[in-house]
Amino acid sequence: MVYQASPTRYENMEYRRCGRSGLKLPAVSLGLWHNFGDNAHFENGRKLIRHAFDHGITHFDLANNYGPPPGSAEQHFGRILQEDLLPYRDELIISSKAGYTMWDGPYGDWGSKKYLVASLNQSLKRMGLEYVDIFYHHRPDPDTPLEETMAALDLIVRQGKALYVGLSNYPAERAKKAFEILQQLGTPCLIHQPKYSMFERWVEADLLDTLADNGVGSIAFSPLAGGVLTDRYLAGIPEDSRAASDSKFLTADQLTEEKLAKVRKLNEIAQARGQKLSQMALAWVLRGDRVTSVLIGASKTSQIDDAVGMVSHRHFSAEELAAIEGILV
Repeated sequence: MVYQASPTRYENMEYRRCGRSGLKLPAVSLGLWHNFGDNAHFENGRKLIRHAFDHGITHFDLANNYGPPPGSAEQHFGRILQEDLLPYRDELIISSKAGYTMWDGPYGDWGSKKYLVASLNQSLKRMGLEYVDIFYHHRPDPDTPLEETMAALDLIVRQGKALYVGLSNYPAERAKKAFEILQQLGTPCLIHQPKYSMFERWVEADLLDTLADNGVGSIAFSPLAGGVLTDRYLAGIPEDSRAASDSKFLTADQLTEEKLAKVRKLNEIAQARGQKLSQMALAWVLRGDRVTSVLIGASKTSQIDDAVGMVSHRHFSAEELAAIEGILV
C-alpha cells in the first residue's frame, strides 16, 4: 500500500525559527541514533518514521556512524525515504554529521577536510540524496586547525551538498571561534547540537548565551538523560531496561538512589501538571525559548505521541520552575 501522509500532520506541532536564519524546526525532532540500524527491525523503523511525519515531525537527524553497524541507519532511512517519503522531500529537514570514527586509517575520523567531504559523499550515497539540509561537524578536533574544519563545511555548502551547517559537542569558546570563521567565509552556522537535560546542564554556563549572541539555533540531544527522566525507573531498575543491560550509554551505577529520589520528586510535579515525566522533561529543556528543538529517540510510536503531546503544554509557572530547581540543585 502506497504511503500517504496524514493531511492533519501540521495541526499540532509548533515550528520555531532556528537562530537568525529563515529556517524553522519542529519543537520535537526524531533522532535515528538507536533503533534504526541492522540490529533493529526495519518495519518498526519505517512505522516510527511515518508516524513521526504524520504528527508534524519534519526533522530527521542522522550521522555517518549511526547503526550499528556504522552507516546502516542512513542506509535504512534512505530506503524508507525512497519508498515512502520521496514525494515529501521538500517538506523534510534531513541532517547528518561526521566527526567520530567511521572507517579505518588516518582519514576516517575527526575534522580534516579530507574526512568531512568524503564522509558526506558516502552519506548522500547511502541515503540516495543529492544534498542534506544540515551537515554537522560532530565533535571538536584537538589537532586539525579550526580554520580547515570550518573551510570544509563552507566548501560542502558551496558544492550544493548541504544547505546549512552546524556544530555538535563544541564548548562555548571554541564554538564562538568557529562561528566567527564561518561568518567570514560567508556560510553562517545555523545550529549547535549539545547534550542537555535536567541532569546535564553544562550548556547553561555560557554556551546558550554564546548561541544567542551569535544568532545560532540549538537542538538538544539526550533530553531525557538516556531514559532516566521517564517513568521507566520510578520503582528501581527493571531487568529489561537499558541500565540493566550492557549499554555503555546508561549503567546501573549511574542510577544512584539520590538520583532516583530526584526522579520520583520530579514525577510528582509532572503529575500535578497533568503530564508524564518525559513530557515535562522535554518541556523544561524548551523553556525560555533558548533551545529551538528537542531531539528524541523512539522505539515505539507511543513515545512519539507523548513527545508531540508535550507541545501543547510546554510552559511553566514561576512556582513550578522554582520547585524543579529546588530538586535539581
